[in-house]
Amino acid sequence: MLTSSARFAMARPRAVLVAALLLMLICGGFGATVKDHMVGGGYLTDSLESVQANDFITKNFPGGNPNLIVMVSGDGGVNSPDVRAEAQRVTDTLGNDPNVTGVQSYWTNLTTRSDLATALKSKDGRRGLILATVTGTDTDVQNRAAVLSAELNGDHDGVQVRVGGMAGTFADINHQVEKDLLLAEAIAVPVSAILLVLVFGSVIAALLPVGVGLFAIAATLGILRGLTTVMDVSIFALNMTSALGLALAIDYSLFIVSRYREELGNGLDTRAAVLRSVQTAGRTVVFSGLTVALALAALAVFPQPFFKSFAYAGVAVVVAAVGASVLLLPAALMLLGDRVNAWDLRKPVRRLLGRGEPAPKPVEQTFWYRLVTGVMKRALPVAVVAAAMLLALGSPFLKAHFGTPDDRVIGTFASSRQVGDALRQDFNADMGSSAVVVLPGFHGDAKEIGAYAKDLAAVPGVAAVLSSDGVYGVPPGATAVTKLAAGVPQMIGPGGTYLSVGTTVAPYSPAGKQQLAALRAVPAPGAVLFGGAAALNKDTMDSVISRIPLAAGLIAIITLILLFLFTGSVVLPVKALLLNMLSLTATFGAMIWIFEQGHLSSLLGFTSVGSLDLFMPILMFCLAFGMSMDYEVFLLSRIREEWLASDRDPAANTRSVALGVARTGRIFTAAAGLMAVVLLAVATSEVAPMKLFGIGLALAVVSDATIIRGLLAPALMRLMSTGNWWAPKPLAALHKRIGLEESAPVAEGDHAGGDQHQDADDAEAMAHAVSEGGRMVGTVPRV
Repeated sequence: MLTSSARFAMARPRAVLVAALLLMLICGGFGATVKDHMVGGGYLTDSLESVQANDFITKNFPGGNPNLIVMVSGDGGVNSPDVRAEAQRVTDTLGNDPNVTGVQSYWTNLTTRSDLATALKSKDGRRGLILATVTGTDTDVQNRAAVLSAELNGDHDGVQVRVGGMAGTFADINHQVEKDLLLAEAIAVPVSAILLVLVFGSVIAALLPVGVGLFAIAATLGILRGLTTVMDVSIFALNMTSALGLALAIDYSLFIVSRYREELGNGLDTRAAVLRSVQTAGRTVVFSGLTVALALAALAVFPQPFFKSFAYAGVAVVVAAVGASVLLLPAALMLLGDRVNAWDLRKPVRRLLGRGEPAPKPVEQTFWYRLVTGVMKRALPVAVVAAAMLLALGSPFLKAHFGTPDDRVIGTFASSRQVGDALRQDFNADMGSSAVVVLPGFHGDAKEIGAYAKDLAAVPGVAAVLSSDGVYGVPPGATAVTKLAAGVPQMIGPGGTYLSVGTTVAPYSPAGKQQLAALRAVPAPGAVLFGGAAALNKDTMDSVISRIPLAAGLIAIITLILLFLFTGSVVLPVKALLLNMLSLTATFGAMIWIFEQGHLSSLLGFTSVGSLDLFMPILMFCLAFGMSMDYEVFLLSRIREEWLASDRDPAANTRSVALGVARTGRIFTAAAGLMAVVLLAVATSEVAPMKLFGIGLALAVVSDATIIRGLLAPALMRLMSTGNWWAPKPLAALHKRIGLEESAPVAEGDHAGGDQHQDADDAEAMAHAVSEGGRMVGTVPRV
């Protein structure tokens, strides 16, 4: 299939490139508005109890669980004429909006509900709150909240208006993510181009991966926009999948272009070099992409739209990156020929410095060869020390605490963050994290509700419980339980009853979990559902954690099967699985140390909240696990090639490993560096989960390409010797029938040295036969 696709691209290269350019423009134009159709979050599913509680209130008590909070403040206090006038303007704007319900405020409740008015006024009396509910789907809510934020936010004659709440928070995050994406791409593309020039020397060769990367970005936008028409797609997918598409496209292009230049150096003509590059490096790229895609596909086992959008979008983006690499590059290389080495910037620099062309350095004198040779001389202590170091780096992960994100994921410049900080610090109860208790179908006596509310108010950390029978908990400034006054929305309706529980405890903290458990333990007069921030967090965490074993099992099984088909060994897949887990353990430990414990919060510009967004480590695990297979496959391929060239001489195992690493180390280190640049560009985001994503994956990629491939993998392969390639006889026979064998090169035109090259490949093909006893089997495509 790869040979056929390469021949197709080489036969009509201009048509292929023009079609790609048109497709790029179409996808870019179609996907230009994708942000407006994405959802801010995607963490919730309808099956969660807390979501059902919120839906009950939305249906039966419009405005009973507000998602928009507007804070109006002024130096003269909430009762000054200027503040009152501005509050009235905001209230009128919200009240006249057909998509907003349940508008109430400190000022509207001042005469009819002094108890509620007290809860809506800050402790210092400078700030007052206006609560409302923006209706519609998740996408509608965030878009409508963005419009309201733009209209209401601002300073007017010394009075400040800030929009927050859940709807305001997601509107701010969406806007920031869109800005951050433009900045990340503006950083990643030119920096990657500069680094590629340093790697290749040639400007022309460096521009090929960048071009494929730009195609991948445009394709990503079109794919995401298409997915929004049939499903909810998380706003976070915009940055992440764009970064993934760019990183993989550059990564894969680097390997294929490097192999093409190598084949030209071996004497092949353009057509034969392109075909050979696709048959070898291209085959490995396809396998690598398959591994990444299947790892991402495992995210579909989670019910949350956040994960499903990454599963579908991620797979599509990987396919686009692989397709562009094995189709567009052959066409471009066919047109360029040996001009791929044009504009070599190293030559004028050497002339300027008065230096001649450097003599080729023997492989035995290269840094990587000397490093790996030294490592294998001390294989056991190096393996022990490196493993111990990675485990030590991963130790903070043992104390990880997870939660769902809130407004603190964005900087203090955002209005929703300013409102959230004020609610946590300046008000008696955080109205943004209040719990709601729903009793569907309950129409009992109001005194029963009052008794239940009184018991709930006795739970530690509860500021007040608002019920149809009054307010319990006696907030500061009140002297007795106050009855509902006329004109206040009732909390008992045809569908049932609900109560609002104000809390002073952070909902995502361990204390918040304990308080929720205590509230649920209070005997209720009927069937009860709990909603609010703490309940949403608990339900979401339980839902995600229960699916982790299934997702991890699928990824492990997929990896073991694919690597067996690729290598014919049962040892190497297990080794790869263990090394990847070790690398990821160290990465996640570092993320806990940085982001949860907050050791670098000032330097990196984020707020540590004492917990980590569980969604990000799961997403990072799938991505990092798949991408680490890139380096594993390319490394194994060259080691296998050298070992086969030695006729499987056990004494040559050490040299084969050293030669394999020496001849690929520079390439996969450059690939890791380029991928890290793209990911660190994402980490410039002002949204904390994006920082976590970018820094965490960059660290995983770099550590994998250095510590794992440079130290641990060679040490273990030295210790296991020829046992690396062992497989039981039945599996050896199975691999011989269905394994991913590398086909012999197909002659394409006359070229110098062609017979010699063909003979070498024929000899390698013969060496792939099953050895005596069927115990040493398999083949790996060469890099």
